Amino acid sequence: MKKKDLEIFLEQVPDFSDPKPGFEQYKTPATIASDILFQAYASEDISDKYVLDLGCGTGIFSFGAKILNAKQIIGVDKDQDCIDLAVSFAKKHQFNIDFICKDVSDVSEKVDTVLMNPPFGAQKQNIHADRAFLEKATSVASVVYSLHLKHTLDFISKLLKSLKKEGEVLQIYDFPIKAQFSFHKKFKDKVSVALVQIK
Repeated sequence: MKKKDLEIFLEQVPDFSDPKPGFEQYKTPATIASDILFQAYASEDISDKYVLDLGCGTGIFSFGAKILNAKQIIGVDKDQDCIDLAVSFAKKHQFNIDFICKDVSDVSEKVDTVLMNPPFGAQKQNIHADRAFLEKATSVASVVYSLHLKHTLDFISKLLKSLKKEGEVLQIYDFPIKAQFSFHKKFKDKVSVALVQIK
């Protein structure tokens, strides 16, 4: 499959029906998701691998991994509304993907690869959420592909060093943030995010 075809398919993945600001729920754009998936695929971290979509939201990384021939996929999110949307979309397309509603701290499944767009920890009630995701992801997988705010890369680097892991910035994206909460002052904004590969 070509990356553009994957992107077109991923555009169909449903958005959050009732986004919760404390969870920092912003759907990963299909353009960015398809690019991340193809980079992981090119590095032989998707096809025939056990893949965990951590903080899966409505499942965009899970569905992309399925199309790129992952052996088994688990999508985990603590928001049941998201899990319900992901399960419904999977049934529609006859995808065999395990979607589970639970907190990141309760994840114990060992996998080859983690794909994630974790909360950035930008909200006061969610501060350091990205730390919890990184600590969990690096403990259950051999390789992690994760999105983080560009200006937090120094923090990410220090955290990974403390975890005895190595991270490499593969790409910088302009990530669109649409106005969906009362505190948003712009109809649409963009933040600079980095794709980090961790081994």
